[in-house]
Amino acid sequence: MSGVEVIRASALNGVAHGFLGRRGGVSTGVHAGLNVGVGSDDDADAVARNRDLARDAVLPGGALVTLYQVHSAEVVIVNAPFPGERPRGDAMVTRAPGLLLGILTADCAPVLFADVEAGVVGAAHAGWKGALAGVTDATIAAMERLGARRSHIAAAIGPCIARTSYEVDLAFAERFAADDPANERFFADGARADRLQFDLEAYVTARLAAAGIGRVEALGLDTYAQPDRFFSYRRATHEAAPDYGRQISLIGL
Repeated sequence: MSGVEVIRASALNGVAHGFLGRRGGVSTGVHAGLNVGVGSDDDADAVARNRDLARDAVLPGGALVTLYQVHSAEVVIVNAPFPGERPRGDAMVTRAPGLLLGILTADCAPVLFADVEAGVVGAAHAGWKGALAGVTDATIAAMERLGARRSHIAAAIGPCIARTSYEVDLAFAERFAADDPANERFFADGARADRLQFDLEAYVTARLAAAGIGRVEALGLDTYAQPDRFFSYRRATHEAAPDYGRQISLIGL
């Protein structure tokens, strides 16, 4: 499939899904590979072709739906392809066959959900803001409204920035400590006294476990540290790149 790499999670066996990076695709330059970001400065035709390649690698013939992501805890229940502009939000759930839910990331954590027995799937974009605001909890609640049971839901966390690559300041950590003092365990000492290293993947994993999800799988793939494999907003910033690509994570029935 044009060299498209599809990373699958064993927790979601039996469900059409995949975490895609930048391998494959038709974009060039700083966007080289499978850039699916319509908000990037990439050629629009290349982005459209990459989206088709991504869809066909996971659910050929499916209807790909994506959101206007805003780092929120807003969830959209999707019954059919969106007729016009993409709604704002950071998670989607569906029980409609043929729909392929797509979440775009470039360091944030993509989370895919499935209750196979109920025939309900979900996808969430969990950057630090959305994760702290409870986007995964909101996704689970929306899945329950469609008939899922949280003890039957499996979830997988795809490629995202890892603790060793995610330096933050003390004020950042204080936001998490104010929400729950136990969140201090997700921060490690940084290279300087006024810096810490944040483990986004571990935080999202803990939120899912605390919500009563039956099975949680974290893939442990660092977007920042693998430039040949993943796009990274932070890496692009550190390299003073003019723009950056986005990768997609997909799930459907």
